Amino acid sequence: MGKYLKKNGMFFWLFLAPVIVALFMVVVIPLFYGIYYSFTNWDGINQPQFIGIKNYIALFSDPEFVNSLWFTTKFAVVSVVLINVLGLGLALLVTQNLKGSNILRTIFFMPNLIGGLILGFIWQFVFIQGFEAIGNAVGIEALKGWLSTTNTGFWGLVILTAWQMSGYIMIIYIAHLESIPEDLIEAAQIDGASVFQRFRHIVFPLVAPAFTVSMFLTLSNSFKLYDQNLSLTAGGPFNSTQMVAMNIFNTAFGQNKMAYAQGKAVVLFIIVAAISLTQVYYNKKREVEM
Repeated sequence: MGKYLKKNGMFFWLFLAPVIVALFMVVVIPLFYGIYYSFTNWDGINQPQFIGIKNYIALFSDPEFVNSLWFTTKFAVVSVVLINVLGLGLALLVTQNLKGSNILRTIFFMPNLIGGLILGFIWQFVFIQGFEAIGNAVGIEALKGWLSTTNTGFWGLVILTAWQMSGYIMIIYIAHLESIPEDLIEAAQIDGASVFQRFRHIVFPLVAPAFTVSMFLTLSNSFKLYDQNLSLTAGGPFNSTQMVAMNIFNTAFGQNKMAYAQGKAVVLFIIVAAISLTQVYYNKKREVEM
């Protein structure tokens, strides 16, 4: 029996079967059910009735959803750039054969181990109590009343997310930086290339695969952010810092409009999939084989 399974490659499918079943049960089937419910008026209790594309028409004329989508898009652009710049910078720092570089790696990665809700409450204390105390001590009014405006709430979310994710992205960049052949760097040094020239023409092209993966992870995470948004600003003031995930949750469980919320979730899925796949496609074309 074992020889037959091995000969016909059945071991591969035998071990893969539980994963495929779990994927269909947890992801694929709920996805199709969700798409179906988005064309109904289901409220989570009564029998759903098919209403066509009314939910999709309504959501694009819903100012709260449009504002949350625009706020999330701005947040995603800023946080993706900042996280990748910080992640690459930290990776370059800890791969310089410095004393205690392993300790630094651990310190930089640790924020990623803290849960989003807890992290949000920690930074809420920092922004409100800590910044207030510093503002009073040095007389800087701009440090007072953080998270009480849309602008400070936006930057509070960006700072929190960058602090949490940069260490994780750093690990991805480290893996690719350490795989760069030393001969290339030494040859460039002998030819008189400066540090910036070596980074631009050798290091950066060779870490392009890491950039592709990191962009994908940070983009998808930024658009799906919920727990940090809930604990840091709760969408305030007046829902001006409410991100798409929170808007969908409030629509579903706060207003009991399950189908309408599902329509919003489908739109978010399409946007995130389109942006992520587009950036992966274009970044893949620029990757350099080692």
